[in-house]
Amino acid sequence: MKHLARALVLAAPAVFLLGCGEQPVSYQKQVRPLLDKYCVRCHTTGGEGFQKSGFSMDSYDALMEGTQYGAVVKPGDSFTSAFVMLVEGRADPSLRMPHDQGESPTPEEVEVIKLWIDQGAKNN
Repeated sequence: MKHLARALVLAAPAVFLLGCGEQPVSYQKQVRPLLDKYCVRCHTTGGEGFQKSGFSMDSYDALMEGTQYGAVVKPGDSFTSAFVMLVEGRADPSLRMPHDQGESPTPEEVEVIKLWIDQGAKNN
């Protein structure tokens, strides 16, 4: 009994740390639907956003390729990712995305994208 109690005390920190970990954000299940809802209407081959910037969100690979000016997603760093800066309006309010008069992502939806980027922007 004494050994069991000691084992439980020693194992408690590991269990606590595992329980506190963030769940991985799924590109396919959580991020892709947001891109489809808010971004793809312009940032697809032939769309206005694509014509202006060369940025397509038709696929994960196209998203990660970025624009004619460079990458917009910096895996592991949502704060300096141009994608997040544009969605949040931090780059310049006149460039805030989505640029058209359509619906914008909620703060909770933006947090999902940021967490996905911070977790490495994986194609999962």
